[in-house]
Amino acid sequence: MSLTESRLTRTSASTGTGGRTHVTATSVTSAGRSRTLVRAAVWGAGAWTSVRDAIAAAAAWSARTIRPAGVLVVLAATVGLGLGILFGWVEWMVAGAAALVLVAASVPFLFGARSYDVDLSLTHERIVAGDGITGEIVVRNDGHRIALPGRLDIPVGAGLVEFGVPLLRPGHVVSQPLDIPGLRRGIVTVGPATTVRSDPIGLLRREHAFDDVHDLFVHPRTTSLPSTSAGLIRDLEGSPTRRLVDADMSFHAIREYAPGDSRRQIHWKSTAKTGRLMVRQYEESRRSRMAVVLGVAEHEYADADEFELAVSCAASLGLRAVRDARDVEIVTGSEIPRVVRGRLRAIRHIPAAAPRPMLDGFSGVATLESTMPVADVCRLTAESGDRLSIAFVVVGSRVTLTRLQQAALAFPADTAVVAVICDERAHPRMQPLSALTVLTVGTLDDLSGLLLRGATA
Repeated sequence: MSLTESRLTRTSASTGTGGRTHVTATSVTSAGRSRTLVRAAVWGAGAWTSVRDAIAAAAAWSARTIRPAGVLVVLAATVGLGLGILFGWVEWMVAGAAALVLVAASVPFLFGARSYDVDLSLTHERIVAGDGITGEIVVRNDGHRIALPGRLDIPVGAGLVEFGVPLLRPGHVVSQPLDIPGLRRGIVTVGPATTVRSDPIGLLRREHAFDDVHDLFVHPRTTSLPSTSAGLIRDLEGSPTRRLVDADMSFHAIREYAPGDSRRQIHWKSTAKTGRLMVRQYEESRRSRMAVVLGVAEHEYADADEFELAVSCAASLGLRAVRDARDVEIVTGSEIPRVVRGRLRAIRHIPAAAPRPMLDGFSGVATLESTMPVADVCRLTAESGDRLSIAFVVVGSRVTLTRLQQAALAFPADTAVVAVICDERAHPRMQPLSALTVLTVGTLDDLSGLLLRGATA
């Protein structure tokens, strides 16, 4: 065997006096072919990946840049030049060349989209529903060349505000006021500002979005309610209940001493008269703790305006409780996936430590299609929190009185339950039932009058 054709590798291993020898022969020619095939396969895979990424990037760029009119012009140029050259039709060649000239003339208008520096500022980050807001847009040319006129788009929620940007010299700054009309309650995203470059015909379009985004909290409308020290939501701090305890504020009676009673509660005068240890007994004072339950099921409201009235009523009640330093718990239903609906219970707590975070939480409340009915929300609220002194249940006009009575039964017997039905077509009235008091409001201002009327009812 020639040394140039093959190479022998010998490996010897001996045990004791004997040994074995293994001989392996590797063909240089076959090994070289294998390495060549592997390299070709690796190169082919890399080339295919690069081509695929380039095609995807080109398709994405084309989808963002070429408008429907531009697609028609590009097709006209391709078809016209192809048919004209193939069949020698001069008219088709002229039409294709004209379309190609239009596309080429539109390209320079796309330059300079990234040369802007845009600063978006708002006068406030929180407003009340129905109010507008103002701001300012400052555009500066950070490039070293003159920036052609363009357009600036400012998304405002689902809407869009457009500004025309004039021709800007390098370093030149232009500012324009931003005026946003009245907004509905919600968390509205303002921005990002997007520069738009487009040719006069509308064939091509290039956009560049900046990072300046503002979250605008549009709070619900609220009304001034009477203080919790008067009216239907009177201050229940110190109001005795029927539950007897060993130590509290409201004295009830004297009873005989029992093992485990505190010696501090021994009534010595009665002990001296009877000759036996006697202790004081008190009625438990109701703790001033309040809950506001807002139903958010979509089928419980007649329309969107009725739900906005309910949110405003719940926010007004919560705001009054927070300002009176009352312990308040604000609860709404939570979204439940359909696959586990009926087997999962979930509620959402709105922050109630201060007015601002509470109103921010109400800004994000929306009706839900898949959630628990208000009776189940009340039941879970009663189970998850401390003993409540009063509970407000705010619902829409499609919730019947029977369902409201079922919701009231979810709370303990010593909890006062007030249901607020929001119905824009109804007259304000107060209706006492066996387990709760029902207030029907047609406008937000009706709530204050009904709560004051409860003081004399």
